[in-house]
Amino acid sequence: MAKGIIIREAHFPGRAPIEAYGNGGFRFADMSHRGSLLCLPSGIHGWEPADPVALKASDFDRLLAEADKVEILLVGTGKDLRPLPAALRAALKEAGISADAMSTGAAVRTYNVLLAEDRAVAAALIAVD
Repeated sequence: MAKGIIIREAHFPGRAPIEAYGNGGFRFADMSHRGSLLCLPSGIHGWEPADPVALKASDFDRLLAEADKVEILLVGTGKDLRPLPAALRAALKEAGISADAMSTGAAVRTYNVLLAEDRAVAAALIAVD
């Protein structure tokens, strides 16, 4: 049986600062990723929320599985700040996670600072052009 190209889920197994963002993706750890990211204690994962404009708790299942290692979630909502839906805020609060929504640029900068301080931080970053 012939083997073709195997597509694996995008995952970087470690924590790394985001070096650059824009053009629909991000650069980190001398790599680039096209699309949105979920930066967790377990690593940096490719992330595709069902609807980036209306985030739901189910978009954060991977984060919620690691909730015991995360105190702060920074949500980069794209170019513009969009508040998090009440149901999502409630699910995160129930898991013990404080969530802050901001533009993706602000979330990247804040994530890098908190990561450098070795804080229990995670980030959900929606890619911007």
